[in-house]
Amino acid sequence: MSPALFLVWHGAPGARLEIGDPSHPLSDQMLMVRTQRTLSRLYHAIKHQLPEDTALCVAPLADDPKFKGMAEGALKWLRGGA
Repeated sequence: MSPALFLVWHGAPGARLEIGDPSHPLSDQMLMVRTQRTLSRLYHAIKHQLPEDTALCVAPLADDPKFKGMAEGALKWLRGGA
């Protein structure tokens, strides 16, 4: 099974998350993650690193997202170049 791509957004500006899987920031509070973990396992791994009442959204992506104006290197990472 190939790794799934997830989009993660959290409401903790400046938080430094230890993902343990390939990831790339899109902005200060948003990142993409490629992982073999389930949605639930990834969500809980991130949730436990954030302050208790912090907003969090983790969503699986069926295909690569389209975007512009995101952090440098995001498109290269998405295409497997980083």
